[in-house]
Amino acid sequence: MIQYEKRYMIVPHWRNKEWVMEKAQEALKAPVLHITDVPSPKSEGGRHDYYSNGDYWWPDPNSPDGLPFIQKDGQTNPGNFNSHRIILRQMRTNVVFLTSAYCLTGKEEYAQKAVQHLKEFFLDKETYMAPHLSYAQAIQGRCPGRGIGIIDTLHLVDVVFAAEKLKMSHDMNTDVYTGLKKWFSKYLGWMLTDSNGIEEMNKDNNHGVCFFVQAAAFALFTENERIADFCRDYYKKQLLKQAAENGSFPRELGRTKPYNYSIFVVDNMAALCHLLSKPDDDLWEYETENGRSIIKALDFITPYILDKESWPYPPDVMHFDAFPARAGFMMVAGCSLGRKELLDLYDRLPAESTDEEARRNIAARQPMLWM
Repeated sequence: MIQYEKRYMIVPHWRNKEWVMEKAQEALKAPVLHITDVPSPKSEGGRHDYYSNGDYWWPDPNSPDGLPFIQKDGQTNPGNFNSHRIILRQMRTNVVFLTSAYCLTGKEEYAQKAVQHLKEFFLDKETYMAPHLSYAQAIQGRCPGRGIGIIDTLHLVDVVFAAEKLKMSHDMNTDVYTGLKKWFSKYLGWMLTDSNGIEEMNKDNNHGVCFFVQAAAFALFTENERIADFCRDYYKKQLLKQAAENGSFPRELGRTKPYNYSIFVVDNMAALCHLLSKPDDDLWEYETENGRSIIKALDFITPYILDKESWPYPPDVMHFDAFPARAGFMMVAGCSLGRKELLDLYDRLPAESTDEEARRNIAARQPMLWM
């Protein structure tokens, strides 16, 4: 992975070590998961192809067979196929906590199990996930997959940081590490060239931001400096255009879940600043000619996560009580910008949410691996 010299105004340290070790013990006992464990009869792909359905799409009550599905923005259909998402996220979670325990203790048993998860999920012939998302967030009766589905792999950003930490272990042998780099290189190439990827890249809301968080992380992991530079340039010239003068994100405020999405987009903009800042190009301090910046965005949202009662916009139609939840930007922005109130908030919030929506929207499960 390309290494940039990071400067932290507050030196980061591990949080909730006992909780991390408890989660690692659970992960040691957990079965190794693969998307091939649960095929979907609705998918137009094969058994190695990731598949999911769009969240907010429901059967049409005026159609005999319910097709084509119709949209109800912000209202998740519990009947949609969600198994591959859950498997991918659980794999990520197991790998993250096993790697964290390895970093804390140096014990190889944690690294060995983490590497097993990675090898079987990404590389083994019988159980690998193909490096594309052609069939993600499909809509029954409308399309077999959409560019918008690329957000499903946002959780894989944690995985590449874990893989780097596992390099210290003898269990992360050259074949596995090289294989992982090849997988993520292929996936990054698909993201940047496939019509679904290009569509997602050009989204002018949180989806475009999340595309570039993934592209940046995977480019750094695969040592693709050209794409890292492309992501850095796109952040400055395009992604910051999503912000208003006051630091809000109007496209997110216009959704049926404005609180959730406003926090989510700032979380991922902060992730980009953390990933891509260099000594001679600090995105934390970057400001456009018309005053857009990550600092403005943090200044807008922070008062509302410290005091939710002051939120002046409509409440979210679902899961409003689940937020704010602990998120990675509280750690990385708190350290990098010296914002102690964000670090204190990170420590005060529950270590993990029991709400499915909150868990799905947290990109960095263990941000200490990013530091």
